[in-house]
Amino acid sequence: MDNQDKKNSLVKEWRHKAERDLDTARLTLDHKPEYTDIICYHCQQAVEKYLKAYLVYLNTPFEKKHDLDYLIDLIVENDKDIEQFYDTVEILSGYAVEIRYPDDWSEPSMEEAKAAYEIALNIKEYAVKMIDIK
Repeated sequence: MDNQDKKNSLVKEWRHKAERDLDTARLTLDHKPEYTDIICYHCQQAVEKYLKAYLVYLNTPFEKKHDLDYLIDLIVENDKDIEQFYDTVEILSGYAVEIRYPDDWSEPSMEEAKAAYEIALNIKEYAVKMIDIK
């Protein structure tokens, strides 16, 4: 397997993982909508993985972080249009770590969970369009 094949394979693996997170969010919305924290967490995770797939596609190395702004900062060097998502990823950022622990967090509302899902769908659509492999 040459380097291009390895890269394409890794992009597909990131996308596959992102799809599972997005599917988990959708299933939870449909069957356990009161689990808003789980929905928001999986939306954040899906976006993180779509952005990482895009970075692999761009041959841009990245650190293992849950910081969506950081990932977009890296993508901006090759794609200025991604800047349109800075405000929306800010909404998801708190769902990466803090929401998983019972300390000082509040349960997201149903509206927040639905908004997180829409954000994830929009970023998925953008990233998949930009990643030109099937």
